[in-house]
Amino acid sequence: MTDDSELDRLKARRTTALYRLDLIGKGAQLTYDDGAPIDMKSEQARLEQMIAELDRRIARAEAATH
Repeated sequence: MTDDSELDRLKARRTTALYRLDLIGKGAQLTYDDGAPIDMKSEQARLEQMIAELDRRIARAEAATH
């Protein structure tokens, strides 16, 4: 059984990823700490995969709590 705090963390990570994906969709250019540009197409694909995985983990966690 997954505890609520883990479920909350998964949902928060998903929200952050969706926010970043939205920024990319609006044309944002993200950079690494050293100022090097991030390849936005790769970042978009990575975030989409992350969101899909988080959706699966959230669904499993919610199923375990019901």
